[in-house]
Amino acid sequence: MHGLFITFEGPEGSGKSTQVEMLSGVLSGAMVVREPGGTILGERIRDLVLHDRAMSPAAEMYLFMAARSELLAERICPALEAGKVVIADRYHDSTLAYQGGGRGVETSWPPFFPKPDRTYLLALPPEVSLRRLAGADRIEGEPLEFHRAVAAAYQRLAAQDPGRWVVLNAAESADAIHAQVMADLAPYLRRSQLSSS
Repeated sequence: MHGLFITFEGPEGSGKSTQVEMLSGVLSGAMVVREPGGTILGERIRDLVLHDRAMSPAAEMYLFMAARSELLAERICPALEAGKVVIADRYHDSTLAYQGGGRGVETSWPPFFPKPDRTYLLALPPEVSLRRLAGADRIEGEPLEFHRAVAAAYQRLAAQDPGRWVVLNAAESADAIHAQVMADLAPYLRRSQLSSS
């Protein structure tokens, strides 16, 4: 049986991690992963791309993709093949939005990267999302125009694949957003018999 692959995307400070935590709390046995990270190699790359000195846009993109490839091989794909729920705090759409939309690098979806069953975009104007941040890593500290380009790229991605994406207003309360996520996921969970109930 194939599992259920759920991803959360959005700008910095949009509340992705909160929604991941809330969803994992009600789904029995769900595996939670974050990007970049989740493996020994991924955590080393995370430190490099988020906190190290500036690098070329292409180098940044390939480092993110290297971390993702390792996470897929070690954790995501085996869990899905075992029929589990996988909840990811960011996935390849982040590369398409940040390195593609924000940096202007030519990006694509590798055929060996599985597509999520459902992707939730927590949409929030960059002017608002950046005010929510307590501290800035290298990418969070980019100029406002960069974050505007990222937000616009996310909107384009969601519009291109409405069957996979669900756009949510991240300005709403965490509980209200969680309720919308649960309502949307209900048919997927019933079909897969993966609900904790």
